[in-house]
Amino acid sequence: MIHWRKSSRSGTSGQSNCVEVANLSGDVGVRDSKDPGGPRITLPVERFRRLAADIKHGEHDLP
Repeated sequence: MIHWRKSSRSGTSGQSNCVEVANLSGDVGVRDSKDPGGPRITLPVERFRRLAADIKHGEHDLP
């Protein structure tokens, strides 16, 4: 069974712009928390870490 979890920083403010992640035996699964049965992506752990760092630094912000 896959255990999906949402960031503790997501809070309970009613905002629904959250992703969930899961440990998948050496990879990281990512999905939209609003659509748990929808599309998912799988990334190697190191690629996920780089993506998370880029996001934190604003590299993927929309204009």
